[in-house]
Amino acid sequence: MENCLFCKIAEGQIPSAKVYEDEHTLAFLDISQTTKGHMLLIPKKHVRNTLEMDEGLAQTVFARLPKLARALQKATKAGGMNIINNNEEIAGQTVFHAHIHLIPRYSTDDGLEIHFTAHDSDSSALNSLADDIRSEVGQ
Repeated sequence: MENCLFCKIAEGQIPSAKVYEDEHTLAFLDISQTTKGHMLLIPKKHVRNTLEMDEGLAQTVFARLPKLARALQKATKAGGMNIINNNEEIAGQTVFHAHIHLIPRYSTDDGLEIHFTAHDSDSSALNSLADDIRSEVGQ
């Protein structure tokens, strides 16, 4: 895509701190460094986000994740890691080229906060939603 920041990085038009590259994927350190070592993994092929990936591209991209995560954790000596993928603006996506954040964690006050709020659930509503989702995936 012509004006896509990540496409320009993948094509070498914009410099980056590359960590890993192959024919289909690229991993580089995020310029914003939420925590030391914050890395992005992208497909070189432009797709808006994971929701637009076909199965083959998803397999290719996500297959690189464990090796990169282990290498990042070892290199940074982080105590843990968040692996985050935002899809669409409402979910926090700001660059509309598929990417996965690998964010090393050093302490609970390292600047990254993720909060989940539990809500009471209705088992009938959950089962109905599960039926709808199964129908969409052909199960």
